[in-house]
Amino acid sequence: MTARQQLIEAFLARHGWSDAHQRALHGDASTRRYVRLQRGAERAVLMDAALPEHRTGAFLQVAGLLQTLELSPPQILAADDAHGLVLLEDLGDLRIGASLDAGADPEPLMQLAVDVLIALHRAFDPADPAAVGLPRYDAGLFADQLTLFAEVVPAHLGMPCDRDAIAAFRAAWTAPLGPACAGRPSLLLRDYFADNLMHLPERSGVRACGLLDFQDAGIGPVGYDLVSLLEDARRDIAPELAAACLARYRDAFPALDAAAFAAACDVLAAVRHCRIIAVFVRLADAGRPHYLQHLPRLWRLFDRHLQAPALQPVAAWCDRHLPARRRT
Repeated sequence: MTARQQLIEAFLARHGWSDAHQRALHGDASTRRYVRLQRGAERAVLMDAALPEHRTGAFLQVAGLLQTLELSPPQILAADDAHGLVLLEDLGDLRIGASLDAGADPEPLMQLAVDVLIALHRAFDPADPAAVGLPRYDAGLFADQLTLFAEVVPAHLGMPCDRDAIAAFRAAWTAPLGPACAGRPSLLLRDYFADNLMHLPERSGVRACGLLDFQDAGIGPVGYDLVSLLEDARRDIAPELAAACLARYRDAFPALDAAAFAAACDVLAAVRHCRIIAVFVRLADAGRPHYLQHLPRLWRLFDRHLQAPALQPVAAWCDRHLPARRRT
């Protein structure tokens, strides 16, 4: 038994789960490990965040915020942040993404997910002391994260960029990111899409949507999570449904400047797709090539937003360093 396994066994023993049956759960691109624990009719989930950079403090902080806002993150049953171990409520197996893929009516599920964002953005106060220390998703942080695209994607296609080209890529985002991040901020969950949402039909209202994978949450523009949901990297969302969901969100905030919000969503969607393309390429280069299956969809979405006037500097950089024929 490894030292890590000994830590886990001791943690489970302290909290009465040492005799539970254990089954590993699929964790997508996460470096965290999730294990379902079952003893009789009782179930829980163990989060094992072994890497130092993936300690559980941020997850615990955001879970507490979401609980306070009367949403449905998994309840924290026990935690050992020093060793990256958390015992969580088991929210079941009914992922909204899996339901969509199985042919469920997408409209009520997508409306539910939009209503969660509406409730969150109405209720969350960025000045809440419980939010202290969360990262600020501003223009600078987005630019830092986008740099990975210029570093790995051209190189993956056999056209690596030098330092000047990478610097030019960052500079191309300066003008569009400023206005896109200037609106009203809220809690930004960062990976808000159907595979991270659980359908909990036994709960009422927005609590019928369980929330997962929010440890990278921070304070940022409200449009980011909305475009993450409506322009899913892993599945096509019907344009008419996406438009209806976007209108549902806008109607909930009558004071929202529709034109400015639409322009911000163009930029934030491009940010999202650009970052995910880079992450999937890096995962493929690290021996997980199945992520490449999503790139045609991501390039299509990214290229569509590059038509926005605010993103012309980014479009020009891509045309120079990543010819359209290679963006497939």
